[in-house]
Amino acid sequence: MARTLKELIDALPDDERKAIARRSRELIAEEMSLQEVRRAMGKTQATVARRLKIGQHAVSKLETRSDMLISTLRNYLRAFGGDLELVAKLPNREPVRLTSLQSIRPQRAQAQQRRARRTAHNAAVA
Repeated sequence: MARTLKELIDALPDDERKAIARRSRELIAEEMSLQEVRRAMGKTQATVARRLKIGQHAVSKLETRSDMLISTLRNYLRAFGGDLELVAKLPNREPVRLTSLQSIRPQRAQAQQRRARRTAHNAAVA
């Protein structure tokens, strides 16, 4: 006769059952929606909205989005004391923690400024 998973686990020694329960809580905690993270921190949408200086409806929309800016997610997490870390998992390498994306922005800004100066110079010469 086939046994259920619960029956198998119930038959294990107490310390093994506790280890399984502990590990299952760890795995579940690793996978949370934004709403679950907020609730785990004991915050309401209204509280987060006040900290972000947006409406509660905007927090609700934010929590159901499938795509958003990194800065938006970082600000959301900071609204209740959290922070965001990005880890890149690359083939044949250990995971790499990304510390900053800001170094890209100054290069783009400098290129835009050069183009604007050239455009202004060309307009003045013409």
